[in-house]
Amino acid sequence: MKQLLPALPLILGFLLDCAVGDPYNIPHPVKLIGRLIGGLEKLVRKHMRDLRTGGILLGLTVIVLSTVLPLVLLVICYHISIILGIAAETIMCCYMLAAKCLCSESMKVCKAAESGDTEVARKAVSMIVGRDTAVLDKDGIVRAAVETVAENASDGVTAPLFYMGLGGAVGAFFYKSVNTMDSMIGYRDEKYADIGRFAAKLDDVLNFIPSRMTALLMAASAPLAGLDGRNAFRIWKRDRKNHASPNSAQTESVCAGALHVRLAGDAWYFGKLHKKPYIGDDDRPVKPEDIRLANRLMYLSSVLMLIISAAARCFILGGLL
Repeated sequence: MKQLLPALPLILGFLLDCAVGDPYNIPHPVKLIGRLIGGLEKLVRKHMRDLRTGGILLGLTVIVLSTVLPLVLLVICYHISIILGIAAETIMCCYMLAAKCLCSESMKVCKAAESGDTEVARKAVSMIVGRDTAVLDKDGIVRAAVETVAENASDGVTAPLFYMGLGGAVGAFFYKSVNTMDSMIGYRDEKYADIGRFAAKLDDVLNFIPSRMTALLMAASAPLAGLDGRNAFRIWKRDRKNHASPNSAQTESVCAGALHVRLAGDAWYFGKLHKKPYIGDDDRPVKPEDIRLANRLMYLSSVLMLIISAAARCFILGGLL
């Protein structure tokens, strides 16, 4: 029975996230990491001419602080009591997952679109995507929501679970520190090309395996969600490289294939049009219900990743207990 204890915080943390999500009135660790990144970015820009070297120092500092602090806290908690340790690690694991938040925020778009209120849907989708939403019509709004659920299924749920399997909550903090840096400074424009290069490249490396695992788990989950698993796998093989990022199109292509819709394509960012290839076939128009189906696919694939990660955690640490 003791050999199952290492997986308990992962399982309980996942269930807690599914049940309650992120409390808005309590400081979130990822927001604290974001403030750290923002503060260090200002220091680097002010005191260093070589922004590429500064970006490396920034990245290493964020990773060390974001990993060591939760590690020390967990060591103290487990030293006091294994129950206290499991409780603390459960809460940490919950904070590192975003399934409930992703579902709740995307479903606001779904419900507004279903009711015909395009402006409310536009405002809701602007909270979860980085593109300019003012130019989107109703189909574009729905498509953007489906895309962000598909992409963030990996970034926000299955990838943290993957690293929990390797290193518990501390592994998830390590991953999330890099992923947060990438989302804040990992752009390829003139402002961030140098200072964010290290974060962007490291995020690509860390997400390489989880994104592909998630894509395969999504394809396996598709029939359970009442979707087309065979077409999901076909579109994944064909379109998984149709993105500037080596990882983003992995899950988007599976979702597009499972739903029989076309995603991606040209998009506006900060007033500038970015030309992008399409992902999937235009078999039918997108509809608000596709957001609900994408979330179903996200949850099913997340459960499969949880099982794999829990088994890995037991295998890694089970013999030590």
